[in-house]
Amino acid sequence: MGIDEGGSASALREDLMAAGYTASGIRELWGPDADDAIVRGQLLPARRALAGRSDDSALATLGALFILGETLPAERVGDALPSLGLAGAEALELVEVSDAGVRALCSLRSHTFVDADGATSWWIVSDLDEAVTRRPLRDDHVVGVGGASTTLLGLQPTDRVGTALDLGTGCGIQALLASAHADRVIATDISERALRFARLNAALNGAENIDFRLGDLFRPLAGETVDRLVSNPPFVVTPRVDGVPLLEYRDGGRSGDDLMTTLIGELPAHLAPGGIAVLLGNWEYHVDRDGLDRMRLAARAAGLDAWVVERDVLTASQYAETWIRDGGVLARTPRFDELYAAWLEDFAVRDVDRIGLGYLILRKPVGSLPTLSRFERLHGALGASDAGLSAHVAACIAAHDWQTDLSDDALLRARLVVAADVTEQRHYWPGDAHPAVIDLRQGGGFGRTVEIDSALAGFVGACDGELEVGSISDAVAQLLEGDPDALRAELLPQIRDLVNIGILLPSAD
Repeated sequence: MGIDEGGSASALREDLMAAGYTASGIRELWGPDADDAIVRGQLLPARRALAGRSDDSALATLGALFILGETLPAERVGDALPSLGLAGAEALELVEVSDAGVRALCSLRSHTFVDADGATSWWIVSDLDEAVTRRPLRDDHVVGVGGASTTLLGLQPTDRVGTALDLGTGCGIQALLASAHADRVIATDISERALRFARLNAALNGAENIDFRLGDLFRPLAGETVDRLVSNPPFVVTPRVDGVPLLEYRDGGRSGDDLMTTLIGELPAHLAPGGIAVLLGNWEYHVDRDGLDRMRLAARAAGLDAWVVERDVLTASQYAETWIRDGGVLARTPRFDELYAAWLEDFAVRDVDRIGLGYLILRKPVGSLPTLSRFERLHGALGASDAGLSAHVAACIAAHDWQTDLSDDALLRARLVVAADVTEQRHYWPGDAHPAVIDLRQGGGFGRTVEIDSALAGFVGACDGELEVGSISDAVAQLLEGDPDALRAELLPQIRDLVNIGILLPSAD
């Protein structure tokens, strides 16, 4: 990328705004079906949609150039960029001009993200992907916004902090969101090329509080501490053998999943007390070692509060296939088979049979020992929420903190309410008067389903914030003709669990 001289990024922003170059504008341009196909790496439907009509608008020109990779006449591209100009686009290294016309050197797309504060849109410049280039990715490829990036955006906390760190910033998308919720953001990467993209994206989107630094892991901090860390680190397990490409955006330069344990181990020295780190990652399952247990041991050794959620698990062969394809290598080719063999051999030598993938929410305790240690497998569909998991995760951590030093006697005096997204579902055998199964279903968050008995169902149904926990428990015991003390002892651990996962909430009154 070129240096932003003379307000080139501002000029580009003016042109994009004037063209209506937004995610919704592009989707309307070639239609939702074609737009969805692009997400799957298929460009033909969008190309056909544009070819079917005469449209030389700036929006159609920029979409064809930067998303579909079309070579276009210089005059047409210049008309679409009146403020930046064709020379300005060349100076930013966005395009290449030749006798054949103008072709894009980068992808430039609009992305809209929704969180608790509402909708935000950014323009993101990154490398063209293999759907456009039709070849494997270069080793220093700078990836754009994909599923993993969107997942992490949805996990980012949104409360205000002083300093946030985006470790492994890539194109800078996480730093852009962090800049809205922090006074200052430090964004690091091992790739100078990635930092050039990220700087341009910050300038293009008017983010002025991001400090970009070159270096591996925490070295660019030089002893500084931060209040928040977000990271989609280069966690992909890659064989350390000749002939296997090491893509900078996904390979951490270490064997196996050592990057994850290294990150966890070094985190406490760079996180302020009470600071939270939110990361994506993966962990290996060895024949004799559980992947989540290894993350648990690493967090315990680091003295961190930890909530780790495994969202999926892949066999060794599935994992290899996924990341070889991700690098732009076509299946059923000699090159694919060569890489496939290297991956499978690496896993076999190290006794790895599965790899888990998920989220890590880590916190440095404030002057005390860790209190949060939750490691769980939630492989099903998430609840319905356009705003991601951030608010739900924050509420669950707050609920955990509320309960940490809360005695059973104090809990019995508390008032609880059922979260607004929770419903109850009862299953009956035909002809039976009593339900065979009662489920609480979480509409948002992690979309949990919790099977409960009639006593707990009766308790939850009465949690309207008016009555104390103890009073409701005693009333349920009376209805069931049971012992009140015995029912309290039975219900309290279950109540704590429901509070921890966001089904029951402390009353605000």
